[in-house]
Amino acid sequence: MRQVIIIGSGPAGYTAAIYTARAGLAPLVIASAVEAGGELMKTTEVENFPGFPEGIMGPDLMDLMQKQAERFGAEVVYDDVEDLQLDGPVKKVVLGDGTEHEAETIIYATGSAYRRLGLEAEDRLSGYGVSWCATCDGFFFRERTIAVVGGGDSAMEEATFLTRFADKVHVIVRRDSLRASKIMQERAQENPKIEFIWNAEVADIHGDGEVTGVTLRDTTDGTLRELDIQGLFVAIGNDPRTHLVHSKLALTDEGTIAVDGRSSRTSIPGVFAAGDVVDPFYRQAVTAAASGTVAALDAEHYLAAKAAGAADLVGAAE
Repeated sequence: MRQVIIIGSGPAGYTAAIYTARAGLAPLVIASAVEAGGELMKTTEVENFPGFPEGIMGPDLMDLMQKQAERFGAEVVYDDVEDLQLDGPVKKVVLGDGTEHEAETIIYATGSAYRRLGLEAEDRLSGYGVSWCATCDGFFFRERTIAVVGGGDSAMEEATFLTRFADKVHVIVRRDSLRASKIMQERAQENPKIEFIWNAEVADIHGDGEVTGVTLRDTTDGTLRELDIQGLFVAIGNDPRTHLVHSKLALTDEGTIAVDGRSSRTSIPGVFAAGDVVDPFYRQAVTAAASGTVAALDAEHYLAAKAAGAADLVGAAE
């Protein structure tokens, strides 16, 4: 039986692994079979993570975090969790291949998933012109006209990156202003390949086999118009990956896992949560890493208190 199992391999999960491994707890990290490394694996240059004055590519940052965790003794398994049994002193994790792992503590750090538009054509044309990852798919849109949906930092980053390949990038924004940080806004607005479409939302996606255009609905008067494009990138936010713990852990109104104050303690003793699954507001790599630190220290203290309690019981029996 393990002392610590960490579910998730983003900044929160690997930071928790670094701390618990250095504490001699030999953590097992369950990284996804498909999305190991979290959302930073789909991010271009990360310029705001401390210690990298020239910036660093998202996948490179996650590779360094993993190597650091493994250096101290963390073990990484690439599979998806199918089931969790969290009640009682021994927690059980069931993987997709049927393997079962037991641990005294669980650190749940599964991050967040891309939010979807909710259109039928979105699923039908996924991989055929509809994408949620510019770094994954941007190369396939050389010399084409494409669009990015969203007004936050992620949308600006996606749009700016895509100008390396596309001839034209439309940015579709529901409002008449952007939510993105000032520096990200300036970069996008100064790029001659980017054109903003304000007060608009995607009502439908067209294409038989691949994307050929979208129908836009004006958010002020409801009028419709057509836009010819060959690719659509959706960057409208993320939702916490909490599907494995629904009805098992208490959740907040925002859908994140509820924790006790500034700690990582969940509604079940021995189960801790970190990263985007507890943070509906900031959702930055550095805050996720800090949250992973908190979870690791909380798990370490929990195990120490549990061991001390057992020792007291043995002493009383003697």
